[in-house]
Amino acid sequence: MLPRRVRSLHCAAIAALLLAALPAAQTASTPPPVRYAVSFPAPHHHYAEVEATFAGIPARTLEIRMSRSSPGRYALHEFAKNVFDVHAADGAGRPLAIARPDPHGWDVDGHDGTVQFRYKVFGNRVDGTYLAIDASHAHMNMPATLVWARGLEMRPVQIAFVSPEGLSWKAATQLFPTSDPWRFTAPNLQYLMDSPTELSDHAVRTFPVRNPDGRELLIRLAVHHDATEADVDELATSTEQIVREQAAIFGEYPEFETGTYTFIADYLPWGGSDGMEHRNSTIVAQASSLRGNAQGMLGTISHEFFHAWNVERIRPASLEPFDFERANMSGNLWLAEGVTDYYGDLTLARAGLVPGVQMMVNLATSALAVATSPAHRFRSAVEMSHHASFTDAARWNDPTNFSYSFISYYAFGAALALALDLELRQRSQGRTSLDDYMRALWHAHGKPGGSPPGLVMRPYTHEDAQRLLADVSDVAFARDFFDRHVQGRQVPDYARLLEPAGMVVRKRRAGAAWTGVTVDAAGRVTAPQGLVAWGSPAFDAGLSHGDVILTVAGRPYSSDALRRKPRDRVTLDVRRVGGATASLNLEFGEDPQLDAVPIEQAGGRLTAAQKAFREAWLGPRVMVQRAP
Repeated sequence: MLPRRVRSLHCAAIAALLLAALPAAQTASTPPPVRYAVSFPAPHHHYAEVEATFAGIPARTLEIRMSRSSPGRYALHEFAKNVFDVHAADGAGRPLAIARPDPHGWDVDGHDGTVQFRYKVFGNRVDGTYLAIDASHAHMNMPATLVWARGLEMRPVQIAFVSPEGLSWKAATQLFPTSDPWRFTAPNLQYLMDSPTELSDHAVRTFPVRNPDGRELLIRLAVHHDATEADVDELATSTEQIVREQAAIFGEYPEFETGTYTFIADYLPWGGSDGMEHRNSTIVAQASSLRGNAQGMLGTISHEFFHAWNVERIRPASLEPFDFERANMSGNLWLAEGVTDYYGDLTLARAGLVPGVQMMVNLATSALAVATSPAHRFRSAVEMSHHASFTDAARWNDPTNFSYSFISYYAFGAALALALDLELRQRSQGRTSLDDYMRALWHAHGKPGGSPPGLVMRPYTHEDAQRLLADVSDVAFARDFFDRHVQGRQVPDYARLLEPAGMVVRKRRAGAAWTGVTVDAAGRVTAPQGLVAWGSPAFDAGLSHGDVILTVAGRPYSSDALRRKPRDRVTLDVRRVGGATASLNLEFGEDPQLDAVPIEQAGGRLTAAQKAFREAWLGPRVMVQRAP
């Protein structure tokens, strides 16, 4: 607890900011805004004090909620667990009783049309989802920080921050600024909850960009770091290359409502690692120093900025509007996240930040790993997307079989994006590519305005995505691609698709015997994540993680006994965990893992046509104005 004098000064500062946040005139027909004051009386103890004022409310129970989920996340995170020391008062300051209808809410009755709701909230995790407060900064994801009230979601918001005394903090946020650098506004709850805010002594870099219509926008980097100014300059220069290359894909930048897009970056060894998109900003964090490592931060920056178009504006209907009280499930995350992942990498090559051939190998290798996963047997791209509620930083105690039954929708979608990009280029002799498909989605669903900031007027459905693919290719191809590879579980033919780019797909260990598990010198079987992969020779034989092989073909186990050829068959005697024994029949297979290598490294010759294909795919773009 703070000394009485410090507490009094602290409360007076909050009251002054709340009074200053009141509009000059408030008509009877206009509901008053929701007002917040957020302060940090002891940042080294990792908590904030929040006062939320809900005025002009009907004479009934006010249902106050803490979010259970956060924009950009698809699982539940139960932010109410960190709320404590809760109090409520009416407009005259009289205490009000609080009821708890569930773990995430507080019901307040008996008010006079105003409820002042005060609480503390703990946070000590730096990433795109949670709240982190320490002596160096306050890193706020709003769903983890602010309560809200049912029925008031479309009211405007005014928020005031109180900087701790003696700290040279300033604010970085996509919230709408005012003449006071510590006061901000938001047009509604959706925009507020999608507006992370960093208070710290961060470095700032800006550069202007211009749309084809002549409107100038500002890109801003707010970098909380322990490196040099030269490191920040290098990061800003590379970020500008990424930003301009991605705008060239769509032919324009989004119309950022505040005229500014902000990268909020935390690059500190004691921080966390994450990236999280928001409408006019992003959180990027890495638990390492920026010093001498600016290029190592660019992958997340590239991925998250592409989201300014894809997801924040080209938005699945299943995520619009975002529901803060439940897990938000979508079957389109392969497109929303996976295609973004593909372009996040591809942009680095187009911007000249990663060699094109290296990026080509990286993209192909990742896709081939997806292609050879046994998870294709169980879930399609749509079903992998549905599974995000269980895998997107979700927490559980019981084991799962995700190691062989689930592929991340990021990786799955990126692999499909590669296949679709290469297929479109080959079918059209280079006249059409995935870029054209993304522009079609942008003009049909992302660009149209008219909705309040934070909301999307024309979110897309699965059928919309298929229809627009047909528009840039043809109906039969679009239907076939979605039926086989998006809703179905068929793997694209990557060897055929990569050949025009001068890539050779081959077995990683051709002719080598493979079981799908490793066996140590004592005969103990180990498998990745403790589960033998479905469909592997070891799985089909009945081997399990932790089994000990006693004999091979009737002879005591030795490492040499498993040096075999594909299709060899042996009988194994094993001891299970717990002591039971079993006799199993194992047929060796051949390692299904594939590699992709440039033809010139595989002893072949790169043709002029293959060289041109690579350049058209991986080379830089030029900003152009394109018709819808």
